[in-house]
Amino acid sequence: MVPRIGQKVPDFSLPDMDNRTRSLGELAQRGPVVLAFFPFAFSGVCDKEMCTFRDGFTPLQQANAQVVGISVDSAFALKAFAQTYNLQFPLLSDFNKKVIRLYGVLHVQWVALGYRGVAKRSIFLVDRKGVLRYRWITDVPTEEPPYQELVKAVQKLTG
Repeated sequence: MVPRIGQKVPDFSLPDMDNRTRSLGELAQRGPVVLAFFPFAFSGVCDKEMCTFRDGFTPLQQANAQVVGISVDSAFALKAFAQTYNLQFPLLSDFNKKVIRLYGVLHVQWVALGYRGVAKRSIFLVDRKGVLRYRWITDVPTEEPPYQELVKAVQKLTG
């Protein structure tokens, strides 16, 4: 079931690209968290999306928000992905699809390529108290998030 705006989101723990366990609760202590679910690393649109977050990170950073990428890739693949594109924010491995199911963003079957069980491209903005403040989900894997809309939501939350 997809969390609703104004609702407390489920906490979770996943390994990051350095194989350290990271929890949403721990991340949210520092400020708002942008959970950016993406199908998988090294796949064109996902590369572009994560690089857009990298290059457009300043307005989010100024609002004390942090981006966290989540995919079904292994921690090893995410490490290579982060190094290749110089991504300076955490990438979490949901290899077993636990969190993707928990947040209701599992692509059961990605028909175009025949893949099963990847994340829908989606964004969840969670405040310091773990409450969902913004949500964007698409069933179209090639569609990128509305970055400016997200920045405005973060600024509204922290401004």
